[in-house]
Amino acid sequence: MADIQKLEKIVSQVRRDIVRMVHQNNSGHPGGSLGCTEFLVTLYNEAMEHNAISFSMDGKNEDLFFLSNGHISPVFYSVLGRAGYFPVKEMSTFRSLNSRMQGHPTPHEGLPGVRVASGSLGQGLSVAMGAAQAKKLNGDNKLVYVLMGDGEQQEGQVWEAAMYGAAKNVDNIIATIDYNSAQIDGSTDEVLSLGNLKAKWEAFGWKVLEMNGNVLSEVVTTLEKAKSLTGKAQPILIIMTTQMGNGVDFMMGTHKWHGVAPNDEQLKSALAQNPETLGDY
Repeated sequence: MADIQKLEKIVSQVRRDIVRMVHQNNSGHPGGSLGCTEFLVTLYNEAMEHNAISFSMDGKNEDLFFLSNGHISPVFYSVLGRAGYFPVKEMSTFRSLNSRMQGHPTPHEGLPGVRVASGSLGQGLSVAMGAAQAKKLNGDNKLVYVLMGDGEQQEGQVWEAAMYGAAKNVDNIIATIDYNSAQIDGSTDEVLSLGNLKAKWEAFGWKVLEMNGNVLSEVVTTLEKAKSLTGKAQPILIIMTTQMGNGVDFMMGTHKWHGVAPNDEQLKSALAQNPETLGDY
């Protein structure tokens, strides 16, 4: 059974890491990162079977995760570092010249935990689908996870991969959409309405679950349910409702913090709302 209090402590520390990284170089994407913190903390500390010590690109006999909306790299890097993939002090190099922790994750920098470049939106599900099929061909019964943004659903490649997954019964994949209803230019309704997203994915042949991605207990139970539904000839999708900027009051409820760094006073306020629990880098 999941230790929610332990997960909450990691969440608080990861939020601190996010705002500190973005503030340090006055560059990065805090809003979506904060909104996905509970999900990624739960994924790497509770749901997934993975090995941070002996990371390999092929990921045989372990669960794999692919970040499609690569601009939320701050939360990805923090969760990987806190899970033991690399020293947490390396977060201090975020977005610096010659750093392995680039603004968008990239494998050629050799950062453990990163298996694919992400930044050009709409591609992650296709990559995850290929990895899931490779596991089936290799007799590997572990799962593949992928996180997408809601704005990504405006990309045609997502729907090609969705159609493929159902048609080929790719049932070892769990995809999640961060449904915060906001993207860089405004709300998803203003930019290009997604309509009834659940009905669309169901029409494409996927089993769809829904959850509040900012409630840890709900994230834990929904991921457990998703895992129990794998292996039944149908791919799984979780529509995850989140608040952009969750956990930092002045960043919540607006798309304006999609790619804006906090100033010194704002950083102080954000850190005060999230007490240190594991030790800052």
